[in-house]
Amino acid sequence: MTDATAAVSPLRRRMIDDMSLRNLSPATQRSYIHAVKRFSQYHGRSPDRLGLEDVRAFQVYLVSQGVSWGALNQTVCALRFFYGVTLDRAEIPERIAYARTPRKLPAILSADEVVRFLEAVSSLKARAALTTAYAAGLRASEAVSLKVADIDSDRMLIQVRHGKGAKDRAVMLSPQLLGVLRTYWRLARPEEWLFPGRGDKPIDVQVLHAACRSATKAAGLIKRVSVHTLRHSFATHLLESGTDIRIIQVLLGHGNLSTTARYTHVATSTIAGTQSPFDRLTLEVVPPA
Repeated sequence: MTDATAAVSPLRRRMIDDMSLRNLSPATQRSYIHAVKRFSQYHGRSPDRLGLEDVRAFQVYLVSQGVSWGALNQTVCALRFFYGVTLDRAEIPERIAYARTPRKLPAILSADEVVRFLEAVSSLKARAALTTAYAAGLRASEAVSLKVADIDSDRMLIQVRHGKGAKDRAVMLSPQLLGVLRTYWRLARPEEWLFPGRGDKPIDVQVLHAACRSATKAAGLIKRVSVHTLRHSFATHLLESGTDIRIIQVLLGHGNLSTTARYTHVATSTIAGTQSPFDRLTLEVVPPA
C-alpha cells in the first residue's frame, strides 16, 4: 500500500490474510494488493484513511489515463474487497461503481471453420489440445492442466480440476474426442499430464496461443481465433442445436445465468449424455508429415 505510516504493513497483512481465507487465487491477490497500493499512492495516504470521494477521484483519474474497462473493474473489485472485508465498512462497497462493460459480441466460428482451423494446426499435441478445448468448451488454462487420469472413458466425462474460481466440474467426453485422444495417446504416450510440456510441467498456455495464431493464418481465416473463440463457438453451437442453457452454464463453469442467467445444478449423468458439437465434425487427427 504505502510506506507513509507504520500502520501499513499490518493492514496489508490483514488484507492478504482475508484474501487467503477466502481462497482467492495468488494472481487475484497480487492484483488486489497492487490496485489498493496504487490507490494509496495516488492520494499519498494510507488507504484506511481514505473514503468514498477519494475512491471516486481515483476512478476519474484512471479513466483520464485511458485505463481499460477490465482494469477499471479489477480496481473496483479490489477496493470493494478492501473496504467491505478488510476494513469491515459494509456501507461503501456497493457505492463503488463498476465501469460499464462494452457489449461486444465474441467471434464465433462456423462448424466448417472449426474443422479448417483445427486441421491447420501443425503440431499433434497442440491439435489434440485445441480439439479438446473446442469439444469440451474449456478455457486455455483448463485444457493445458488436464491429466491423463481426468479422462474418464467409463462414465464418458472429463474432470476439470481447479477451473476459474478454483472450482472443479465435469464436462461430457465426446465419443469422437475420445477416439482422437486415444490416437494421440498411442503416438505421444503422455504419462501424468495429458499435454506435457518441459520437465514435469504441462504444456505452456502460450504454446496454444501461438498455435492459434499460426493455424488461423494457415487456414486463411479472417476472424481472429483464440482458445476462447473455440469456447464461445462450443457454447453457441450447443445453443443452436437446442441444448438447454442451464446445461451449457454448467458445462462452461459459469456460476450464474448473468454470464450464460442463474445457477442451476445439472447431474453428471445429464452432462455425460449431452452430445458435443465436435461429434458432428470430421477431421484428421494426425498432422501430415
